[in-house]
Amino acid sequence: MKIKDIYNFLDELSPFELQEKWDNSGLLVGNFDDSFSKVYISIDLDEELIDTFEENSLVITHHPLIFSGLKKVNYNTYSTKCLQKLIKKNISLISMHTNIDKTHLNKYVVEEILGFKIINQNEFISNVEINMSFEKLVQHVSSKLGLKTLKAVKCQENIKSASIVTGAGMSLLDEINTDCFLTGDIKYHDAMEAKSRGVSLIDIRHYESERHFNTLVAGLLEEYLKKNDLQAIITASKNPFDFFTEQGETIE
Repeated sequence: MKIKDIYNFLDELSPFELQEKWDNSGLLVGNFDDSFSKVYISIDLDEELIDTFEENSLVITHHPLIFSGLKKVNYNTYSTKCLQKLIKKNISLISMHTNIDKTHLNKYVVEEILGFKIINQNEFISNVEINMSFEKLVQHVSSKLGLKTLKAVKCQENIKSASIVTGAGMSLLDEINTDCFLTGDIKYHDAMEAKSRGVSLIDIRHYESERHFNTLVAGLLEEYLKKNDLQAIITASKNPFDFFTEQGETIE
C-alpha cells in the first residue's frame, strides 16, 4: 500500500485542513508514493520506540514530531534524534493532532472512556451533565483514566455540569461556562485564575487523557486495513514523567 492511499482515507475521516494554524499535522516524513508494509500507532515517538519498528513502515502519531521550521539538523535534540532514526529505517510519519481532536478524540475520551453523555460540543470543548459531588467526580475521573494522584481546584461542593478538553486546554478558559473544567497541563496561575472565576478544575493530565488516540485510530482503520491485508499495531511512547510517593517509591 502507498502512503497516499491511507493518507486520503485518514483525510476523509478527519480532514487535515481542520487543524489549527499553529499545528503541523499531515505527512511529516516520507513521500506520498512510498510503500509500507507495517502500520504503527502511537500518541508520540521516542527513540526507544522507533528502535522497535520494522524498516519500511508507517507510524501514525497524535502529536507532530516537528512543529516549527528546522534550521539545522544536528541530531542533538528530541525531534532531530527521532528524525535520524526514522530516515535511516525508511519509516514514514503521519501526524493527526488538532484535526482529530476536533472530530473524534475528545468525544471518544468523554463518552467511551469517562462514560459521560455530551450535551453540546464546541470544537475542542465537550460539555456534559455531571450531577455529583466534587469528591465523587474526582474519584470517577481518577478511576477511568488510571490516575494514582490528581490535582484539582475545588470551588463547589456539587458539580452539575462540566467541560472537558483532552490534552492542554487552559487557553480555552474564557469559553467555559460550566461548574468544572477538566483538562491537562494546568499551571499554578491557571488555577489561581479559575478559582477567582469560581470554576473548579480537575487536571486529567496530557499523556493520560490523550493516550486513547491509539485505540481510537486503530478502530477507525481496522476495516480499511483488513481489506488491504494489513493490521494496525498499537504501541506507545513512554510517558516522560515519573510519579513518586513521599517515600521515594515510583507510582505505577
